[in-house]
Amino acid sequence: MFKNKPIRLLFLLLIIIVKQHQSNAQGLLKVSGKQIVNEKGRNIILRGVGLGGWMLQEGYMLQLSGLGMQHRIRAQMVELIGEDSTRTFYDTWLANHTRRIDIDSMKAWGFNSVRLPMHYNLYTLPVEQEPVAGKQTWLEKGFQMTDSLLAWCKANNMYLILDLHAAPGGQGNDNNISDRDPAKPSLWDSEANRLKTIALWKKLAERYTNEPFIGGYDILNEPNWGFADLVNDKNGLNEKGNEPLKQLMVDITKAIREVDTKHLIIIEGNGWGNNYNGILPPWDNNMVLSFHKYWNFNTQEAIQHILDTREKYNVPVWLGETGENSNVWFTEAVRLLEANNIGWAWWPLKKLGNNNPMQVLSNKDYDKVLAYWSKRGPQPSKAEAYNGLMQLAAATRLENTIIKRDVLDALFRQPFSRSTLPFKTHVIKNGAEVKAVDYDLGINGAAYQDTDTADYHISNGKRGGNRGRVYRNDGVDITTDPAALNSYIVNHTAAGEWLQYTLDVVQGGKYKVKLNYNANKENGRLSLYVNNSNTKKVTVPKGSDWQALEINDVELKKGANTLRIYIDSGEMDLRSLQFTTVK
Repeated sequence: MFKNKPIRLLFLLLIIIVKQHQSNAQGLLKVSGKQIVNEKGRNIILRGVGLGGWMLQEGYMLQLSGLGMQHRIRAQMVELIGEDSTRTFYDTWLANHTRRIDIDSMKAWGFNSVRLPMHYNLYTLPVEQEPVAGKQTWLEKGFQMTDSLLAWCKANNMYLILDLHAAPGGQGNDNNISDRDPAKPSLWDSEANRLKTIALWKKLAERYTNEPFIGGYDILNEPNWGFADLVNDKNGLNEKGNEPLKQLMVDITKAIREVDTKHLIIIEGNGWGNNYNGILPPWDNNMVLSFHKYWNFNTQEAIQHILDTREKYNVPVWLGETGENSNVWFTEAVRLLEANNIGWAWWPLKKLGNNNPMQVLSNKDYDKVLAYWSKRGPQPSKAEAYNGLMQLAAATRLENTIIKRDVLDALFRQPFSRSTLPFKTHVIKNGAEVKAVDYDLGINGAAYQDTDTADYHISNGKRGGNRGRVYRNDGVDITTDPAALNSYIVNHTAAGEWLQYTLDVVQGGKYKVKLNYNANKENGRLSLYVNNSNTKKVTVPKGSDWQALEINDVELKKGANTLRIYIDSGEMDLRSLQFTTVK
């Protein structure tokens, strides 16, 4: 699977790191004071990932910003390709998106748990479609999918956490999250929806009461509803009472405990999981508090509220959802969380996007669908639309995705190590070329230095990180190379930034290094360092297009070398380094 030697070495190191920090699943999880422990009483740090986009699609995961909710996406699909073809697409999507190979791979990468975002409509009918009002019709599709996923988790000694992501009617005003239709009664406006939610959890608990690899029941994902002031506080951020939310969670707990007294019950506050006003203290002795964390600083202060809550109520806490940021942010977050004995579940495993363990690729016909839906292009033919959508469903299969090694390294190795690894093997001999974007793997300040590394807009209003959002997920800015298909360049460099490359030199001696660059500003200067020695300082002339800057007499030893490009001043784009032996 891994033909590239540095990648093999990376995964060997990841296995070592994971063995040092991960306990295997050993029986039911339970609460012991402020800890989550297994049946042997051993503290367990959950390192998981959520299967977002499988049972429940959010528009942004498909690069759709306007459509948002899954029911709207489906309706638009029906208009393009018809009901039967749409049903075929969704059947294929569900079959392809998450399979045994995904869970096997997650285990190999270091994850010990899986969070399943469930859409209720795979398990039961919507209330308006029930043949008999007040009765619950159960659908085998969702239960069978969950059974299969559980079997794959058990085979890998991993915990499965069930998460009701889309409750009947929808649990919040952030409609995309729960596939809520604002034209219909919400979860909070309908007693029938409330009762169906409770009944669904009882049915799930009955089915899995004796399953030790069910890690817990995350009973309601990210409620966000302004009970006291729906007009001015629609997402419940300032809610003080939260009485309907607490009552529903108490009722769900009671229903679960009628059939299952063993499993963890995980609760989430209002305001996307963080507003616990009026909800605590816990009403069950095997309960965990979940919080969600996005786009803020990774400091002790940023999580102090949840640490104080944990201490006050002597209850474990778990970061049930986080991610959607840069590798720098990921490494900071894992380091912070695990230093405070908090487990985590990243979001999501895969999507059309760069900052997750797997990147799903688009195709030309799906791009036409996107353009039409976004009002940027004409309507594609039915054949084009169907082909594009079915190619997209096929693209979700693990073997068709891009495995983001840099994201995995940021989650599992970089929080605990300053060492660097080659991103790719760079064998240096006469005529060799190194792409500028293929700098080493490692933390900021070890493999590279960038001044704008992550999205902290909740804390400081700045959306940093890789501006191009392509190829890699570090702070380094990367964009598509306009001159070459499926190729990339480093851009928006700034003074003080640098990139490091590990070189495997076949023959030691002097080399001419030709830097392919584009600089449209004056006063550009850079330095070339080899093996931490100041080798060359050069001026980078301004130009209107790509050009070559020759750096002569660069001494390289046989074997492993490190080369760093330092940006001393100016801004420039970098494409590649070419090496020519000097006789």
